[in-house]
Amino acid sequence: MELNVLWFILIGVLFAGFFILEGFDYGVGIMLPFVSKTDEERRVVLNTIGPFWDGNEVWLLTAGGAIFAAFPNWYATLFSGFYLALFLILLALIVRGVAIDFRSKVENATWRKTWDALFFVGSLLPALLFGVAVSNFLTGVPIDANMEFVGNLFTLITPFTLLGGIVFVLVFAFHGCLFLSLKSGVKEINERVKAYSVKIGAVMLAVVVAWVIYGALITGILHSVIAIIATVIAAICLIAAVVLQYKGKSGIAFVASIIAILAVTAMVFATMFPNVLISTLNPLWSLTIHNACSSPYTLKIMTIVAVTLVPVVLLYQGWSFWMFRQRVTKNDLHY
Repeated sequence: MELNVLWFILIGVLFAGFFILEGFDYGVGIMLPFVSKTDEERRVVLNTIGPFWDGNEVWLLTAGGAIFAAFPNWYATLFSGFYLALFLILLALIVRGVAIDFRSKVENATWRKTWDALFFVGSLLPALLFGVAVSNFLTGVPIDANMEFVGNLFTLITPFTLLGGIVFVLVFAFHGCLFLSLKSGVKEINERVKAYSVKIGAVMLAVVVAWVIYGALITGILHSVIAIIATVIAAICLIAAVVLQYKGKSGIAFVASIIAILAVTAMVFATMFPNVLISTLNPLWSLTIHNACSSPYTLKIMTIVAVTLVPVVLLYQGWSFWMFRQRVTKNDLHY
């Protein structure tokens, strides 16, 4: 396998890991105002992701770094063309992290509710914008012969990409509900989580179907055999996750949700291949794994580094999930 193909796949894996891990983080943040009614319950909800949220964001940083090193032209066009959207994501992530730390600094109800609201926005906005961005990967963006993005923020916003944003919000919210079902040890929270997750799951399935059909009509979303297989797997797993959650089998439902997110990511990257950014102005101006990649020597060095360090990261994250595997209860809160 050529190294540029290998790194295209590895970047897809990094994004899949980010969407799976950070997805339940965003989902918990989106569901915070709905499943928790008291300050104590909100603290329980936040503590379910307390040991994990910052480590999960490493996957996004690693994916961005991998794009920069392996496909510098992709990085340059992507980060310049999507600059404002990425800035909004960065701002939301900063606010989100600060909200987790600052909400308990002052014992004041208004103070804490304000930070909880900011945490909700800081979770909702990135989920929406990532969905818009991924949808633009499928439809393409205006790129000229010099590999430069010639649009603006509103170029990225179309009915299809907005629908993609809603898909990501719903999928992450449902994913977060499944995570809360496994991590919350408070009966009242779990009851609300189950009630909301079933409703969100039903809406999610309908919106995902609409997004896929819409995408099939305006893009090449189903023109690849791998993409078709991945889409079928995603559909089966999402349906299974909703049914299993309804039956109270949250653990298996969470696994099904993970596979579904992995399959959706595979569908997106399989649809793009061999492009990394599709040009809507001229197909010949699209960025591909060939004209956007680094030198073979750079890719070789990166492969050695990745083989050495990625297992360490996986072992550490696996250890942290194992160490904090118990459910969070009100007795675990430290005043």
